[in-house]
Amino acid sequence: MSEDLSQLVPFEVSDPACAGPLPSEGHTLFGLDAEALAACMVAAGEPAWRGRQLAEALYRQRITELDSITTLPKALRQRLAAEGWQVGRPRINQVFQSVDGTERYLIECPDNQTVETGVPSDRSIVAGVVETVWMPEGDDGDSGDGSDVESQQSSGARGLASETWDSISNGSSRKRQATLCVSSQIGCAVNCQFCLTAKLGLQRNLTAGEIAGQVLAVFDRHSVQVGRDRVNLVFMGMGEPFLNYSNFISAVRLLVREVGLSPQRMTVSTSGILPGIELFAAEPPELRPKLAISLNAPNDQIRSAIMPINRKWPIQSVIDAVRRVPLRPRECITFEYVLLGGVTDRPQDAAELARLIRRTGLAAKVNLIAWNPGPGINYSTPQPEAVEAFRHALISAGIPAYLRKPRGRDIFAACGQLKCTMER
Repeated sequence: MSEDLSQLVPFEVSDPACAGPLPSEGHTLFGLDAEALAACMVAAGEPAWRGRQLAEALYRQRITELDSITTLPKALRQRLAAEGWQVGRPRINQVFQSVDGTERYLIECPDNQTVETGVPSDRSIVAGVVETVWMPEGDDGDSGDGSDVESQQSSGARGLASETWDSISNGSSRKRQATLCVSSQIGCAVNCQFCLTAKLGLQRNLTAGEIAGQVLAVFDRHSVQVGRDRVNLVFMGMGEPFLNYSNFISAVRLLVREVGLSPQRMTVSTSGILPGIELFAAEPPELRPKLAISLNAPNDQIRSAIMPINRKWPIQSVIDAVRRVPLRPRECITFEYVLLGGVTDRPQDAAELARLIRRTGLAAKVNLIAWNPGPGINYSTPQPEAVEAFRHALISAGIPAYLRKPRGRDIFAACGQLKCTMER
């Protein structure tokens, strides 16, 4: 394992209040908010309100071709096209379907950007493609986190209905439910030893449009009705969101302000990037997701061995930063904990974890994840009885504990398995 952390945790912050400058190559509309689109229209000699028309077409109507935005005059559409403008929303390149209904997507991004650390030699990787995962019913990851009154159940209870997404007809009065796992980078620099995505290294950050575009591309595939269907967004796919903070939070703003999604239906997971947590704590509650900390170990010794990031920002410093995040009513912090057979799933680990969570003084819960296997990673999935004993130990100690269901293991779609593999 490399001891050089200089390449492990690069952190750059630009102004998170805007969607970013115009692309240096090409003219892509998707990813610009209404204000930026209005500025583009003014620069083109059009009234500023044309920007709101564009935002409505891109984010509410989900139009993907410039010529189909019929609220704009035909002459304007033709002029924009002649000047090289395009919608430029990411699109689904390939779909893998699991026996449990989960779908894994290779989503193609308009790749005008320079690869940051080189393209991996693994021929199963597609350059400019990122992964997104759709889970009908979800994986119980939102149970007990304050998303809904009905989620305030006894620890370990199921929080979602048993019907699959496709089994509920469009004409039903009942809201459909699903979870969408979204990526923030192509690859990842954090190098968690149990994660398949770490094998990629970091190729590049995704733009705000590429992050938000994953959501709308999948929404279109499943005919999601914003405001009616219950879809939880989890920024837990490829990459570390807080190492791409400006683009991540700009994507959230697009999804909230322009698409109309609730930030309380969103959760972002970080491995413990302190500058990112500090920025996140300053975000207005109406524009920020819920927070999950990828903890995965009960102490610094074990965590440093499986998550090198801990050597830069150890557990206590992360917890101190998290304490500064103001919580909404009924909201709690989620600690994600991957159970590695014989490494982090022992009775003493459960007892130590319970003490750690209690000492934080936070409104918190623990999401347990039985490790999902991946080629070339030398850990083992814990035995079911060990998982249940661990969960029971936390609950007995007064810690709300939930088990996230493994979804899509057969298609490399489960937590920690995302690597843009072309195989099912």
